[in-house]
Amino acid sequence: MIDIGLSKMALIGAVALVVIGPEKLPRVARTIGTLLGKAQRYVADVKSEVNRSMELDELKKMKETVENAARDVEQSVQTAASDFEKDWAEATGEASAAIEDSLSVVPAYRNPGKNWRLKRGATPQWYKSRNGVRTKALSGAARVARYRPQKFQ
Repeated sequence: MIDIGLSKMALIGAVALVVIGPEKLPRVARTIGTLLGKAQRYVADVKSEVNRSMELDELKKMKETVENAARDVEQSVQTAASDFEKDWAEATGEASAAIEDSLSVVPAYRNPGKNWRLKRGATPQWYKSRNGVRTKALSGAARVARYRPQKFQ
């Protein structure tokens, strides 16, 4: 800013004391301090705005370079994929024709004739009924009624 030494500051203070007077000097010094503070804040704001705009320009340039690189990579991937598809089609052309011929014959569906609802056991029904083997599930109420203790008469 302004290069003012200690001797020059003392000279300015003595002149201000003579011209303004000792009663108004503190108020004038406060006003000058606030004005200098506002000026410094304004200069700092301008500097930060300039720095932000420079950073924004740098970011825009960086974004463009990244986008260009992404486009180049995408194009190279697409060309590699198309080349691979062409090579694959040439290599598997004869094999796929043979596979399609073998897959054209599809066997017809035939019902196996099973009835999964029927239980097929090896034990005959007369044996189960004679020995008391349960063949049907009992409900809760039927189970209570069957196993309820009988009253003695």
